[in-house]
Amino acid sequence: MRIRHVITGAIAAALTSITLTSTPATAADGDFYTPPSDVTGQPGDVIRSEPSVFYLDPLKAIKADARVQRLMYVSTTARGRKDAVTGTMITPRAPWVGKGERPLISFAVGTQGMADTCAPSRQLAAGSEYEGLFIKGLLLRGYAVVVTDYEGLGTPGTHAYVNSTALGRNVLDAARAATRLGTDRVSATAPVFIAGYSEGGNASAGALEQHRAYAPDVNVTAGYAGAVPADLTKVAPNLDGSLYAAFLLYSVAALDATYPELGIPSLLNAAGKAALARADTTCTFDGVAAFPFTRSSTLTADGSSISSFLSRPDIAETLESLRLGKGRPDVPVLVAHTTLDDVVPYAQGRDLARSWCRNGAKVSFQPSLAPTHIGGAVSSFPKAFAFFEARVAGLPAVSNCGLF
Repeated sequence: MRIRHVITGAIAAALTSITLTSTPATAADGDFYTPPSDVTGQPGDVIRSEPSVFYLDPLKAIKADARVQRLMYVSTTARGRKDAVTGTMITPRAPWVGKGERPLISFAVGTQGMADTCAPSRQLAAGSEYEGLFIKGLLLRGYAVVVTDYEGLGTPGTHAYVNSTALGRNVLDAARAATRLGTDRVSATAPVFIAGYSEGGNASAGALEQHRAYAPDVNVTAGYAGAVPADLTKVAPNLDGSLYAAFLLYSVAALDATYPELGIPSLLNAAGKAALARADTTCTFDGVAAFPFTRSSTLTADGSSISSFLSRPDIAETLESLRLGKGRPDVPVLVAHTTLDDVVPYAQGRDLARSWCRNGAKVSFQPSLAPTHIGGAVSSFPKAFAFFEARVAGLPAVSNCGLF
C-alpha cells in the first residue's frame, strides 16, 4: 500500500511539472530504426533487438532496476500492409512472486509528437518519457512491460496518430513480440494486460476491439483505457483554437499519410501546408509551444474550419471506420475519464463505455472530477493499478453497466 502511495504521488508531481511535455531525445543509434527494405514474416515476429536502458529523469541519475531491450518487430498498418515498428521490452530483475505467471503489460503511451526523436524507446533511454513513472509503478508490481513506439515513430514514415486500427495492432503485436524475443521472453500463456491513456487510450481501445479478430493467440485477460478519443469527428472541434491545437494538426497529418486519396493538402492554404510540415517535426512540448490557440480556419483554402470538412462524405466514411465503440472487448475492461477533461471531452469515454456495455462487454466505468486532462491521468493511474492487481489476485471483475 505504501509503495502505491509513493508511486502515485511521484506520478502526480512529475506530470504536473511537465504538463504533458516531452523533450526530444537525441540518439546516435539511428541505424537500429532503419527497417529492412522488405518487411516479411508474421505479425509479432522480432526483426532485431539490442540492450537498452530506462532512466526516470533527464539527468540520468535514476535508472530503473530492470533488464531493458529495444526491439523492432513486424506489425500491420491500417491498410493491411506489413510494417516494421520499434518498441521497448522491460523486465523486472526480481522474480515474480504473485499468482501464476508474471503478467505482461502491453503499454500504449499518450501523445509523444510526430518526430522520430519522440519515439518512446528513445525517450525512455533519455529519461524524458513523461509516463516513465507510471511504467515504473507497473514494474514495482512485478509486471513485465512492453512499450510500442507505434507506426512511424522512430521508424520511417508518418506516425499514425490516433488511428485506432493501426495503433491497436501495434499494441497487440508488441505483446506477440514479447513472446518471441531471444532473452527475457514472456511465455505465450502469460496473462496480457492492455493499458493506455489519451492517445494510448485510443490505442488500447483499438487493441481490445481487434483482439479476437486480429490476435486471438495473444492471451489478453484485461484492459484499461483512459480518456479515449473514440470519435475523432467530435474531438476535433474541442482541439481547434485550444492550447492543444497541435494535436489536431497531428491528426490531420496522420490522416493524409494513411489515406492520401482524400486529398487533404488541397483543402489547405500555404500556411496550412507549412503548419503540417512543421508539426511533423515536433514532439509534444514543441508542438504545444508552436501552435497554441491556432484556429484551423486560418489554415484552410476556403477559410472554413478543419472540423467542417471532416463531414465530407469520403472523409466522414474514413473516420467512421476508425470510430471506437462498434466492437467490444472480450475481456474485463476499466474505462476512466474525468468530467473536467480539457483535451478529450468527457462524453467520449462515457459514450464508449456505454457502447461497449450495449455490445455485451464487462465494463467498469470510473469517472472523476480531477481538473484537466493531466489531472485525469494522475487520478486514473491508481485505479488502473488496483484494477490489474485485482485481476492478478483472481478477484471477479465487477461491471457497472447501466449505472452511468
